[in-house]
Amino acid sequence: MLEQITAMLALLGVLSLFCQWLGWRLRLPAILPLLLCGLLLGPALDFLDPDAIFGDLLFPIISLGVAVILFEGALTLNFKEISEHGGMVTRLVTLGTAITWACISVATHYLLGFDWLMAILFGALVVVTGPTVIVPMLRSVRPKTELASILRWEGIVIDPIGAILAVLVFEYIVVAADPTTHVLHALATMLIVGLGFGALSGYLVGLILRKNLLPHYLRNTAVLTLMLAVFVGSNMLQEEAGLLSVTVMGIWLANMKGVEISDILEFKETLTVLLISALFILLAARLNADALLSLGWQGLALLAVVMLVARPLSIWCCGIGTSLSSGDKWFLSWVAPRGIVAAAISSLFAIKLENAGVAGAELIVPLVFLIIIGTVVIQSLTAGRWAKMLGVTAGSSQGLLIFGASQFSRALAKTLVSKGVTVLLADNNWDNIRLARMDNIPVYFGNPASEHAENHMDMSGIGRVLIMSPYRQFNPLVSFYFQDVFGGEKVYGLNNGDSSNGSARHQLSESYLKRLCLFGDAVSYSKLASLMAKGATIKSTNLTENFDYSMFMQQYGQTAIPLIYLQEGKVKVISAADTALSHGVELISLIPADTTVIELSAKEA
Repeated sequence: MLEQITAMLALLGVLSLFCQWLGWRLRLPAILPLLLCGLLLGPALDFLDPDAIFGDLLFPIISLGVAVILFEGALTLNFKEISEHGGMVTRLVTLGTAITWACISVATHYLLGFDWLMAILFGALVVVTGPTVIVPMLRSVRPKTELASILRWEGIVIDPIGAILAVLVFEYIVVAADPTTHVLHALATMLIVGLGFGALSGYLVGLILRKNLLPHYLRNTAVLTLMLAVFVGSNMLQEEAGLLSVTVMGIWLANMKGVEISDILEFKETLTVLLISALFILLAARLNADALLSLGWQGLALLAVVMLVARPLSIWCCGIGTSLSSGDKWFLSWVAPRGIVAAAISSLFAIKLENAGVAGAELIVPLVFLIIIGTVVIQSLTAGRWAKMLGVTAGSSQGLLIFGASQFSRALAKTLVSKGVTVLLADNNWDNIRLARMDNIPVYFGNPASEHAENHMDMSGIGRVLIMSPYRQFNPLVSFYFQDVFGGEKVYGLNNGDSSNGSARHQLSESYLKRLCLFGDAVSYSKLASLMAKGATIKSTNLTENFDYSMFMQQYGQTAIPLIYLQEGKVKVISAADTALSHGVELISLIPADTTVIELSAKEA
């Protein structure tokens, strides 16, 4: 039996990795291949029976997995960021959540015959969307910048809000189901323990992080371990209070001043593959096919209410008084896929409610999975065509993501922003990011090729990537990542001498080395940094018939470095393959300080 459990855990790890890769490769939410894999291994082939294999260990595995999911989602709930991303996002996660919750709860009560408490619980479970299902869909559909931002931030913020609603309703149901317990007293105790212990734990962990009492390599591991300890300890103090505690703990950390959590969020990347993905396969494998089919037309009718009534009503009510067009609202009305938060929490709650003998608990999981399958599959297949019909696609993205926020990168970005070009600077160096922010340049602090960046970095309007960082061993990773996103022809890097190094050349692929031609073969990071240190400046020049490219080079000599040119609203990045430019363009170039002096002296002469 022990060997069987070991083999099954290894198989789950491999399958999780494969499903994540398949979702990435097909530009689909990873939840879809994970769901299909679980359904195939469980109900279809009867190969994987989690209850028989893991026995009493299954409940703790699911509980800890849900705790991690809720904690990670709570870490993204920064109240300041909600207000920064517009009134529509704020309305959607408040008024919109209430409208969606009410519509789904009423429909569940009358269509499925759930009692009101169970209907309200189900409504709370499926109000969440989540970035893990939204981001891949947006990358495929490519809607207008404003719409992409609204959907992305709604998914980020609503995760912990929906979780809190579901946890509170669940705790009330559990307390009310016990005839020996005074409902109000037990509920008050649960709230005091959950809220109080969670807030206290968040504050203490925040102090540890703020005062740097842990070495950097232990921060992620320590926070994860302490979070699990808080979950278990809270449950020991008051049964069922653990989920509320870890959610409150995450929210406290996200909003505590002086606590940097961006690197802590990255721990979810490994957990997504090793824990959460495997958890989702287990949950799908536990699904009872007969129970899913028994939902019949009532289940499909509820799915229709979720997609065609609750979501549009929420969007149109929240959109009153905004600048959104009717086409924008209709597009937003169609895109609201449900994700892993709903599946994981519902599965955990269903087990507990069934053990408590609550009527209707056995239908919660099949119904949640029906909503997930319906929204993810239908909207993934139709959102692109719907966006084109409504005319809300972004078109050709001319913006630039620049990895490396050095002095040169900041100067170039500042010039491009002044010309109306969308620019985003990304860097792991906080000092560089801080200086870029002082110049009002959009930034992302952290690894742009991470999952956290995928979910939180605003890539709206970005169509190309310029890699201009000094991190030679890190640059290829960023390059390969974005070649898969945008295509190899839209990712450029500086030639930092790697190609001249024999050993380095064998370690790097030819496809990568061919992209090391940004601004010309002779231009490297060290050369640009040296010129900027000596006083070089970014200059914008209009090339005309009377002053063409040859005259520009004649005036400034071979020391000038052409960088980018703008032509009829399009941004062209200059590489080694470019030849002389035609007139009618605006050329942005780097002019060394001594060249400028020579030019002025010549004019004066």
